[in-house]
Amino acid sequence: MSERSAKRNFATRPDAESWIKAPERQPERVQPAEDFSARLTIDVTADMRGRIKIAAFQRGQTVADMLRALFEREFPPPSGEGS
Repeated sequence: MSERSAKRNFATRPDAESWIKAPERQPERVQPAEDFSARLTIDVTADMRGRIKIAAFQRGQTVADMLRALFEREFPPPSGEGS
């Protein structure tokens, strides 16, 4: 009963050899405010949803990327504000 389990636990220390040879971890990048997104929900018919998905597939894009580009074209930032 006093034998240690070979199973690694969450707080188990790594062995020194593998820890030393491990690649450097890069610090997490802090996202600028413009990288954050907000969710937008709209109601469309099943037919419209299907057409949107087909168009995105044919263009090799995700629906989200395609719609973001559409919104960017249709609703550009006001003059003087730019990306």
